[in-house]
This record gives sequence, structure tokens and C-alpha cells, in this order.
Amino acid sequence: MKDRIEILASGFGGQGVVRLGQIVGVGAVNQGFRVTMLKSHGTEQRGGYVRTQLVLSSEEIDSPLVEAPDFFCAMSSAAYKQFSHMVTGGVILYDPAMVPIDEGKSLKQIAVAAKDTAVAKLGRPIYANTIMLGALTGATAGILEKDNMLATMLKIIPKFKDENRKAFELGYEMAAAA
Repeated sequence: MKDRIEILASGFGGQGVVRLGQIVGVGAVNQGFRVTMLKSHGTEQRGGYVRTQLVLSSEEIDSPLVEAPDFFCAMSSAAYKQFSHMVTGGVILYDPAMVPIDEGKSLKQIAVAAKDTAVAKLGRPIYANTIMLGALTGATAGILEKDNMLATMLKIIPKFKDENRKAFELGYEMAAAA
């Protein structure tokens, strides 16, 4: 494993991008990582730009800025357009209902039908971020431990445990199948 793992998630306000970052950060701390998290968003609470940057390391973290994401969760086309160029050797996870991708990129891009799956299997789009969290966990190939991330998510989001557990598992399976 690399000494420094960089994770970027971006989309629109209301999609749960910051919550996704919080869960990953707490889960990574529970695994013994040192973690930094930065978030930025527009002035709107819903519908505006949102970004979460996480750095995970077993060593001291010299800078909290994500410069070359190992994992990028693109929850909107604007996010993909703005940040996909930063991913040079990592993995992009994207929701095909929201993000048309550049097929010419020579890196791994995993389609995670988060919004459509949330509606079809759970009845509400609100679970899309949990599906993306599951997919991110699966895409890290063990860096983020599945049981730990699931337990952390269920502790941070105490409501709708059955639905969130199912959403996480659906996302995890999507990444595993990719």
C-alpha cells in the first residue's frame, strides 16, 4: 500500500458528499490511519458545488490537499469536468445517470448507478451516497475494510439501518463486479 492515499468526492449539495467524507475519515481513523479532511461548498445548501478531500496515511500528513486522487467519486457532471484531469493513476467512480464520462481516458472508471439503484431498490434517491460509499470501499481493494466502513456508516447514520446496509452492500457489489 502507498504511504499516502488521496480520496476526492464531489457533486452537488444535498447528495451527501460531505457525509461520505466524514464516514470515510472516521472509518479510516478506526483502522489506525492518520486522516485529514477538507470540505468546500458554495453558499447554497442544496444544489450548489460540494467537494470533500481526504488524505489517509500511516505517517504524518504534510499537506491536507488532494493533488493526485487515488480515488475520485464524481457525483455530478460538473465535478467530473472540474476534477477528472487530476486523476492520473487512480480510479474514478461515477454515477452514469449524472455523469457523462470521457471514454478516451486511459484509467479505470467504474460506473456506479447510485441514484437509479437507490430509487429502484430502496425507493428513494437519498441512499445514492451510501451506494457510492460501498462502491468506494470495494474499489479500494481492502485499504478501507468493508466491515469497519459498514459499522462506521451505521454508527454515523443511525436512521434507516436496514436500507443503508442494503445500499452499502449494493455499491460494494458494483465495485467488485467492475
